[in-house]
Amino acid sequence: MTVYFIGAGPGAADLITVRGQRLLSEARVCLYAGSLVPAEMLAVCPPGCRLVDTANMDLDAIIGEMVAAHANGHDVARLHSGDPSVFSAVAEQIRRLDAAEIPYAIVPGVPAFAAAAASLGREFTVPEVAQTVILTRTAERATAMPAGEDLATLGASRSTMVLHLAVQRIDAVVAELVGNYGSDCPVAVVARASRADELIVRGTLDDIAGRVRAAGIKRTAVIVVGAALTAAQFPDSHLYSVSRSRETPPPGRRPWRPS
Repeated sequence: MTVYFIGAGPGAADLITVRGQRLLSEARVCLYAGSLVPAEMLAVCPPGCRLVDTANMDLDAIIGEMVAAHANGHDVARLHSGDPSVFSAVAEQIRRLDAAEIPYAIVPGVPAFAAAAASLGREFTVPEVAQTVILTRTAERATAMPAGEDLATLGASRSTMVLHLAVQRIDAVVAELVGNYGSDCPVAVVARASRADELIVRGTLDDIAGRVRAAGIKRTAVIVVGAALTAAQFPDSHLYSVSRSRETPPPGRRPWRPS
């Protein structure tokens, strides 16, 4: 058997990869966080699939379900919101599976920051404005941040910054970022990105905290900070420039085209 860590996407039931949906439709056991994974996504699970909501389970109990499935020869679909590569708590699960010699594989998903960018209709990397995206969080009511990863230090580059799990302390976030970005820096907060009840609040570091409070946003949101959010005057990308060299494929070698 194999434990498949599947990125369930940011919330919309149809924002899951074809591979992830196929594995979900074949799994005999499905572990999911009921507070984050849409119930509609579970509809593709096969009849008789054991559905386990992990929202109120600790790590030992979750691994126990995987070990039991392994003993019975059943594949496990472990659904994680967004993409498993960031803020998913996959690392500690993998460590335990390695110790138990249980095989696993990771299937990527649509991350929350990508869904937020789509909802905002913006690219987070804009030529000569921002070419770096920082994904981070804050430490309140969570594990401590490593040395040097405080917001003031990370913000020194003025790159586009996306903060997860931080909207509940929006005032502190503003206080730590305003010194580098300036009070007029554009900010967007996207709550429940891609879902039917999605909510977007736009502002600047000067007024975003008040706007977020007025909107009643307290969880399941990302904060996006940076000039790329409103950039309008910037050069075209070199990718499609007329001055860019475009080599002709060697004789006998046809250019790749999607099938």
